[in-house]
Order: sequence, then structure tokens, then C-alpha cells
Amino acid sequence: MLEQRIQQHFFDSADLKYAAVDVLSRPIHDAAHALLGCITSGGKVLACGSGGAVLLAQHAAAQLVGQFERERPSLAAVALGADAALLNALARSGQGEQVLARQVQALGHPGDLLLAISTGDTAPDVLAAIEAAHDKEMAVIALTGEAGGDLAGVLTDTDVCIAVPNQRAARVLEAQLLVIHCLCDTVDLQLLGDH
Repeated sequence: MLEQRIQQHFFDSADLKYAAVDVLSRPIHDAAHALLGCITSGGKVLACGSGGAVLLAQHAAAQLVGQFERERPSLAAVALGADAALLNALARSGQGEQVLARQVQALGHPGDLLLAISTGDTAPDVLAAIEAAHDKEMAVIALTGEAGGDLAGVLTDTDVCIAVPNQRAARVLEAQLLVIHCLCDTVDLQLLGDH
């Protein structure tokens, strides 16, 4: 019984990815175009997430600064929300939901890009970061679940929403990791050509 449950996780994950390919391929394409435009014009990527998506934001920034699958020069990217001292200071002052927005305000510039990740739940810290990015005239790529959740409501026409068509947070995170890898691969392909 336990083995069947484990197998079901694999089947559910694979089923979601097969079902989502037609829905997500165009938004991923559009996001890759926005990401490449930011990078080639000298901008930087600020990545943030809420809940389990914090780790995806850190992974995305690491793949851009380091490398994905091929050696290339480092690309400018920062994972927000990883500074424990800042988190503690803002939480003590009652501004915990503003920690990501404050970092966007301090580090973001027009031409930069915010990669905002949530599983689709209410994420007030990520919503505030998106609003701060808009104030800074930054583009936004939102990775979310289901129909975009709360994040979709604050996006502009120039932003890109990649909404994984599922409600289960674990499945959404798994698909979002694949989306990040698609974005990194596309950037490498455009910068380095096909190998």
C-alpha cells in the first residue's frame, strides 16, 4: 500500500507535466523573452518566493549566477528574502510582509526583472514585492498555481504569468522547478547558441 502511494506521486507529477505542456509553453516562451531582454540590456533578476517557493527563488538565482548545464559568464541575479538579519529586523518592527518589497525598493531599477514565485496561495509578501517592482518600472514574471491566484490580479499587460494548472502545492512546486529549468536552458541557448 505504501509503495502504491509512492508510485502515485510519480504518476500525478508526470500527468500534470503532460497536461500542462500546451498551457505553459507560450507563457514560458514569453517569460524567457522578457528574461533575456533584461539580461542583455544590463539588468538584473530579483527572485523571490513565498513558502516552499523561497527555495525555488534561490535555485533560480543560483542557476543564473552560476550556470545551468553549460559554462557561461555569470548573469546578474539575487534571491530576495534570504537575509535572516533583515527578516528579523523587519519582523520585529511589524513589517514582516514588506521584507521582499523593501528589498525590491532598495535593489531594483527600471529594466530589472522580478521573478515572483508562489504556489497560488495568498502571498502578501510576494504581492507587495510585485507592487514595488511596478513602482520601479520593472518587468515581472509570476510563477504561480491554478489560475494565477492573488498574483494574477496585480500583474500588468507587460508582465508574464505562468500558472501551473493544479491546486496541490507539491505538484505546483515540481512543475515550477521544470519551468525554471526551461527558462535557464532558453537563456543559455540564446546567449551561447546550440551545442
